[in-house]
Amino acid sequence: MKISDLWIKIIIIMSFVTTTPSCNSQTNTLNENTKQPSQPKDSQIAEYVVAIFEDSKGNLWFGTIENGVAKYDGKVLTYFTIENGLIGNTVTSFAEDKDGAMWFGTHSGLSKYDGKKFTNFNDKNGLVDNRISELLIDKAGNIWVGTWDGVYVLNSTTFSNFPIPKPDVTLLQYQLTMKNWITEIIEDKQGNIWFSRDGYGVSKYNGKSFTHYTKKEGLASNNVQVIHQDNQGNFWFGSRVAEKDNPNRDGRTGDGGLSRFNGKTFTRFDGIEGLSKNDIYAINEDKNGNIWIGANRLGAYRYDGKEFTLFSETDRKDLMPFGYGIQDILADKKGNIWFGLSGGLFRLKENSITNVSQNGPWN
Repeated sequence: MKISDLWIKIIIIMSFVTTTPSCNSQTNTLNENTKQPSQPKDSQIAEYVVAIFEDSKGNLWFGTIENGVAKYDGKVLTYFTIENGLIGNTVTSFAEDKDGAMWFGTHSGLSKYDGKKFTNFNDKNGLVDNRISELLIDKAGNIWVGTWDGVYVLNSTTFSNFPIPKPDVTLLQYQLTMKNWITEIIEDKQGNIWFSRDGYGVSKYNGKSFTHYTKKEGLASNNVQVIHQDNQGNFWFGSRVAEKDNPNRDGRTGDGGLSRFNGKTFTRFDGIEGLSKNDIYAINEDKNGNIWIGANRLGAYRYDGKEFTLFSETDRKDLMPFGYGIQDILADKKGNIWFGLSGGLFRLKENSITNVSQNGPWN
């Protein structure tokens, strides 16, 4: 999940004020009579939908900043929060294991949900920072946990740190507080594990050694927020503009945007509005092989292998003038395109990015 830098400070504050159960691999059985959370204002799924996931059964899961996780099974929308046993109400990432259990990365630790009960993990199990940003369960069943302070691997009930060497990169002074923030973890088709870190580009781990890719190699920015490998084996990287964090208002412009890597060379898209010197937090691929890219403040691009088509029409005019803060994109198995925004849940309906509230439209 890529959290827009516009909301990082909000999330930090909420991470400290959220009530978290004290636990050491604590198991909480879900009671069907447990009180459901109060519903968001104006019946939105949530004010901020920052992560979207489809499980093996076709259920859709939506991670929110303050309302826990919402599950849509095709008929009913159900919320899970700390009142149900979830470790924290800021849900930023998802994974599903081989047994069908769901894992939730939150800003209060990690939760496993087997359909009946939650098992929770946090700093008492070895995490240095409970703010989880990314989850990956690889083909071998290893559980990789990216946090705001490095990478950890969960071994049964205990986390072990997985150090990643740093490339030869000089961070800006105001970036130093975020230097261990893990923004993405993926496994590629060859079994390599890729990590992106805010300020350090991306690193590929082949099981023995690391290969680093930064602006020197061709990335649009070292502040990579999302990695996607397409069906043809190309890697797509979405980056943010680090200079927007500059306390000096006059220095808030810099490189960012979209990069593609074919294994040998990088391609940038500097000639397309919103795909350079901009923030990109979400990339996904639909069943037809189209690549979907969230261009901050502009809308969503679809790339069909030849040209980029921008979708910016929406039924929520109140999103303007700030534009789209697209935090995540999911192309589901049925071909629907879902968008998690700073503003709620949306999906592509015809050519419009249409708001989906608790009452739909789901179809």
